[in-house]
Amino acid sequence: MRILLVSHRFLPAHAAGTEVYTGSLALALAARGHEVHVLTAEKDVAREDLSVVRRTWSGIPVVELTNNLFHRTFRETWDQPQIARAFAGELERVRPDLVHVQHLMYLSIGCVEEAARRRLPVVFTLHDFWLQCPRFGQLVHADGALCSTVDFARCGTCLCSFKFRQSALERNAARALAGFKRTLGIDLAAAARSTARAVGSARVRAGEGAAPVDPDQARAFCSEAAERDAGLRSRLVPNVRRFVSPSRFLRDRMVAWGIAPAAIEVVPTGLELERFRTVARTRRAGHGANPLRVAFLGTLAPHKGAHVALAAWELLPSALRSLARLEVRGPIAGSPEYHDDLLAAAARVGAEVGPPVARDEVPRFLSELDLLLVPSTWYENAPLVILEARAARTPLLVSALGGMAELVAPGVHGEHFRAGEAADLARVARAMLEDRERLSRYYAEAPPERDTREHVDELESIYRALQLPAPPSA
Repeated sequence: MRILLVSHRFLPAHAAGTEVYTGSLALALAARGHEVHVLTAEKDVAREDLSVVRRTWSGIPVVELTNNLFHRTFRETWDQPQIARAFAGELERVRPDLVHVQHLMYLSIGCVEEAARRRLPVVFTLHDFWLQCPRFGQLVHADGALCSTVDFARCGTCLCSFKFRQSALERNAARALAGFKRTLGIDLAAAARSTARAVGSARVRAGEGAAPVDPDQARAFCSEAAERDAGLRSRLVPNVRRFVSPSRFLRDRMVAWGIAPAAIEVVPTGLELERFRTVARTRRAGHGANPLRVAFLGTLAPHKGAHVALAAWELLPSALRSLARLEVRGPIAGSPEYHDDLLAAAARVGAEVGPPVARDEVPRFLSELDLLLVPSTWYENAPLVILEARAARTPLLVSALGGMAELVAPGVHGEHFRAGEAADLARVARAMLEDRERLSRYYAEAPPERDTREHVDELESIYRALQLPAPPSA
């Protein structure tokens, strides 16, 4: 079968959960004899906007559509005809038997329509709440509060501060950079990005924070959010033959949103367990007198909660902190000032903020931990880091939200705490760290982890079923 995987970003430049999953799925499908292609978007101001770049990753053909966010309207964040036309061209070139969408952020719902127009079955994996939430799909307001329900009026006040497009000055600068690279072979994009980040950070420190919400602008964005919601329901949902959800939590949320229950199948994510079987677990609650190792492993952005972990660590008794050490590891995705705040907080409490852990080193890193903190402040779906920690049999302390709470059984894999509450995280962490025997008892009754083979078996079954003729339209 020739399969086209579609993702908003892809490896190696982007290595968050969706990108890592897409890469693993591509390799697993290719190993079974399928011809796999990946289509993704990439922002690169040194390239012409909407240009196409072809490359390979681990033997998998990859097509990158350049999207430099030169949007004229908010609508183009989810419905951009130029991207849909470019996607249609790739469909004609690749001629897949099936399209499996992982994420459409930075792309367009028109991609699904183009596939359906060619009578290609479309599978859509729900990695987050992008169908519901027009700001990154995280259900987190600009003020940091969790959106337990979608209220378009509230969306309007949130989107006022959402930088969804490049300014005229940024567009002109990007075109100049692309011209330099095209005519002279000089790539100044990295230097330009670094300068922009430094200027933005300086403005924040100078007090140029977010402007007050303009009521008229908020009302306009309220209408934009409602229009987007209606467009996704009427144009995307009917053209997807099967939605896949890694968690029951997300499935139930999307059924409540309006997707027919029969159209969503829960397919838990699998892991390449051999990577973990070959690494012996070396931590057994600190080996007696040895310091306990505690870590946060994830993107350094506010919704992932590294700041909550550091605030909780500061609340622990100094005597306990002297018997343990906290590492904060991950790629920087938040603002420069957020990263600076993490560094300052870590310095106060003797913690370490370090670089991301290389993918091939993750099993060993997790096996050397006594406790992994996952303090995300949003409704995570099925975080890869939790699945990997379970495979490494590393005790977990996670926010009692969404897919995190679903994946971590209290007393079996670890414990929960109230999301966003550093004091509650500190309370539970203290109880766990002061009882080393308790840390050693986790996983005694844990069921075996799910292997990638089982996961791909289920997806292949879905693929084969969708190769049958589509049912007639009502």
